[in-house]
Amino acid sequence: MGRKIRLLKIIAFVLIAIEIVLIGVFSAFYFNNVFDLRTNMPVEWVVLTAVIFVALDCLFIWISILLIASLRQKTDLHAADVIGNDIQEAYNFAQVGLAVTDDDNTILWTNDIFKDRHLEIIDENITEWQPALAALIDPANKSDTVKIEINNRTYEVKYIREAGLWIFKDVSDFESICKYSKDQAPVVGILAIDNYDDVIRGEDDFNDVVTKVKNTIFGYAKEFGFLLKRIKDDNYFIISNFDSYSKIKEDNFSIIDKVRKIGSGEDVPLTLSIGFALDFPDVNKLHELALAALDIAMSRGGDQVVVSAYGKEMEFYGGKSEAQEKRSRVKIRVLADSLINLIKSTSNVLIMGHTNMDMDAFGACLGIKAICDRLGKNSRIVVDLKATETKTRACITSSFGRNELETTIVNPHDVASLIKAGTLLVVVDVHIPSMVMYPPLLDQVAKIVVIDHHRRAEEYIDSLSLVFNHIDPSSSSTCELISEFIRFSSINPRIEVSPLYATIMLAGIFLDSSYFKSRNTGIRTFEAATILKEYGADNSLADDLLKDDYEEHKTVSDIISHMETPEYGVVVAVANPERIYDPATIAKAANECLSFKGNHAAFVIGKTGQREARMSCRSDGSINVQLLAEKLGGGGHFSSAAVSFSKANTEEVKQDLLEVLRKYLKSAMSANGNPGEEEE
Repeated sequence: MGRKIRLLKIIAFVLIAIEIVLIGVFSAFYFNNVFDLRTNMPVEWVVLTAVIFVALDCLFIWISILLIASLRQKTDLHAADVIGNDIQEAYNFAQVGLAVTDDDNTILWTNDIFKDRHLEIIDENITEWQPALAALIDPANKSDTVKIEINNRTYEVKYIREAGLWIFKDVSDFESICKYSKDQAPVVGILAIDNYDDVIRGEDDFNDVVTKVKNTIFGYAKEFGFLLKRIKDDNYFIISNFDSYSKIKEDNFSIIDKVRKIGSGEDVPLTLSIGFALDFPDVNKLHELALAALDIAMSRGGDQVVVSAYGKEMEFYGGKSEAQEKRSRVKIRVLADSLINLIKSTSNVLIMGHTNMDMDAFGACLGIKAICDRLGKNSRIVVDLKATETKTRACITSSFGRNELETTIVNPHDVASLIKAGTLLVVVDVHIPSMVMYPPLLDQVAKIVVIDHHRRAEEYIDSLSLVFNHIDPSSSSTCELISEFIRFSSINPRIEVSPLYATIMLAGIFLDSSYFKSRNTGIRTFEAATILKEYGADNSLADDLLKDDYEEHKTVSDIISHMETPEYGVVVAVANPERIYDPATIAKAANECLSFKGNHAAFVIGKTGQREARMSCRSDGSINVQLLAEKLGGGGHFSSAAVSFSKANTEEVKQDLLEVLRKYLKSAMSANGNPGEEEE
């Protein structure tokens, strides 16, 4: 039909053009009396000729109208063949629109619903009228339907290619109900005020800062329309619908920034940790998810929001403040005694750190072994020397004799013979299942203990076997935590640690605190070093264990020579893509990059295998590199993080990093100050 109509248009245009030319030529000849036309042709003949032309034009128009009507009738009959003769009332009742197009996607026919809704679209190209419908014509598209909005009504459209038939199903009411249900879906949250007990100090319930924080919280709740109910002095229960939660999310949870600003000038700043749960109809389940989200927020150092949508990955917002030291000797003693009681009640103990074990992980393992030796429990450290950093491997092979080594470590392939019904597994310096030295061991033991200082990630050793869990992101290293356990436990006589063990643990503290230069170094770090000195730790030997040889120093210098500055105060270095590096070397290069004045964050990328790459991230505390690392699938600490990639193309990794920096660098700025403050 479309082709014939276009043909009629062409014929009409040609005829009109011919008539105009003839009238123009005749008029020129007539008025100039060429060939004596004015003399030989009376006016009556001219009028008669004009009447004949007009009659012919009218006849052409009448014939064209009849032809178009005939084509319309044929098209209606064709559509009836497609959908059936008795279905008209059915699709009117169901608010279903039908449109038939030709091979050029020109609309030939529509049913009455389009006319009733003032949609005159006959002879229009359907994809030009609604570009979203082009997806249904594309052979590469696997979707059967698309949704479009026309005049504030929503239609779900399906295309039957063989018949050229487009089916428009009005789903406006359904969409409205879905939107209403989604907006009114329950959202449960739990809010905790960080450092509350440290500020209140017992009876002082009317602290000015605390009062301002609470007023701010209730004001925020009133502004965004969610219910806030106090559970404890420092805990509040939040109930909201999804619509109100969406507004809070669009506001980027500014309540945590407001509270942080209130407490910024205090010795112990007050911050907020909030866990939200959504996308599940059972409020009891949402309450469980919110509790778990809050637990993760607090274990990551607080001052952040963790959102747990059922069946989806957790989302993290905030985290601009470093974790505050909240450990007391009483709490340490309670934790140490709990761990000791667990070890006492077990048959034997297996100790395991993370893959690519560094000095902190190995030192922490030795500290746990010292506790086991004091309690008379058989213990072994699970070590794969091939999955151990170079310096740690050298320390293990050079510091222990062969007989002592056999009673200290065990290869993962031989560990099965040591597993018994009451075996206890102690995991140190790591809490991510996929990053432990030997992941299958997690499923083979009945009881698991986790001790770590990294901010908690979403992936976590969360099995029924977990009986003790202590993650303290305010600690500089796991060796620091274990040193406190050893010193402040109530066991008598006290736990003894050999000078060699103490020296290696001190080296672990040196490593993770960058020789006490890290922003995460606190009073406890120096106290832990003092404890180890009491046990005979050798500063000089600990330093020697971490020293680079000439070749490594040269390698590090070569890596940092490729530094670039994509953002102010942020440097990125990509190592030689033709060379494979030890992860410790990449970490060392990141630390060196950070040693230059003006560098607030450093990211070093290098290949660690034929098909894998690694990125070490370091910060002086003004940028949360853990947040940035998590966007790329990694994790770690506020000022020290890492990411492993299952691809060896370092240039692709760099581009991924630059994209993350572009999107999230501003949100990763620490509350303690933006990069460049010193220079301003």
